[in-house]
Amino acid sequence: MALMPVDEALARVLGAGKKLGVEFIKLDDVIGRVLAKDLEAKRDQPPFQSSAMDGYAARHEDLGGPLKLVGIAAAGHRFKGTVKRGQAVRILTGAPLPKGADTIVIQENVSLSGKELVVHESPALGRNIRPRGLDFRKNAVLISAGTRVTARDIGLMAAANAAVVSVRKRPRVVLFTTGDELVLPGDRPRTDQILSSNSHALAAMLKAWGAEVMNLGIVRDDMKATIAAIKKAANADILVTTGGASVGDHDYVQEALRRAGVKIGFWKIALRPGKPLMFGTKGKLSVLGLPGNPVSALVCARIFLKPLIGKMLGLDMTDVPVMARVAAALPANDERQDYLRATLRYEEDGARAVHVFSKQDSSMQRNLRDADCLIVRPPNAPEVPHDALVPVILLDF
Repeated sequence: MALMPVDEALARVLGAGKKLGVEFIKLDDVIGRVLAKDLEAKRDQPPFQSSAMDGYAARHEDLGGPLKLVGIAAAGHRFKGTVKRGQAVRILTGAPLPKGADTIVIQENVSLSGKELVVHESPALGRNIRPRGLDFRKNAVLISAGTRVTARDIGLMAAANAAVVSVRKRPRVVLFTTGDELVLPGDRPRTDQILSSNSHALAAMLKAWGAEVMNLGIVRDDMKATIAAIKKAANADILVTTGGASVGDHDYVQEALRRAGVKIGFWKIALRPGKPLMFGTKGKLSVLGLPGNPVSALVCARIFLKPLIGKMLGLDMTDVPVMARVAAALPANDERQDYLRATLRYEEDGARAVHVFSKQDSSMQRNLRDADCLIVRPPNAPEVPHDALVPVILLDF
């Protein structure tokens, strides 16, 4: 069976993904969510002419002579009268500009004796006044659909009086890992067991990308147990498994998926690390069977699962490689597309150079943790000489 190219496999995975529907949530819960429609301002901001400084509001034509203080305007407390000839109103920052006034004199430039005000330095007409709608006008589009909401966005939404916001529903992901050799962190492993890490790391990645995750933990190498775990994804958008996707004596995932009605699309990719990657569908459910080796699982999740989450959120989350020069020559590649763990450093001349790790075993999580990028080596790529440019994917998990 020929190995499927990475680009074709990714196209099939994305082809099965559908943009999810919309829900309305409160402003305080919207951080990290993806806007489903443009957010428009419901009012002008500021909604009135206001003072930009503490000082005195007056008519510009009267500033050459003494002024009579007739009241005060503070934020939230408008002066209800009208400023007339020879009058001034004490005004504080953010207060509405009183009727009749057209200029604000800052308090440092006046002297006050009782109710009489003398201006020592006259500002230009209209000075120190914020016009209505300075920040934005009613019905202006402030944040575009497809934006992942940040704290700054939330501040703007609040200023625009958006108490409830329309967002994309989060992809619901059910996740489990298989293997009798695994135990959970904190448990006591036997001498023939190891600690399970895949589901914990994958759950964290999925949440960071915008998914809602149900982590079922470890499923033992048993057909009934595997089928039971798969059934728990009946209402999910994505099922993610790690391990057990091959056809060994203790690999039950692929057969269990078939028995559960999942149509297997492919399960061998021209990819390193991650050749035994499986993909299937059942109705709206997309199933990704990731390899069991930790590095393979996480790299494959980055390549296939992240863009699928993006598709469901209405975002383009596919990788766009950057170019960097290699610090050492790379040998010719075989028929599998390679993703080499590496680090980026700036050399003395300011150029960005990529340093590949000498060991690339797919069980080695420490150098994945120490890496900040992956060098992409296409199938059958020729030898790359020192200082040549190569495509690099920056890591964000």
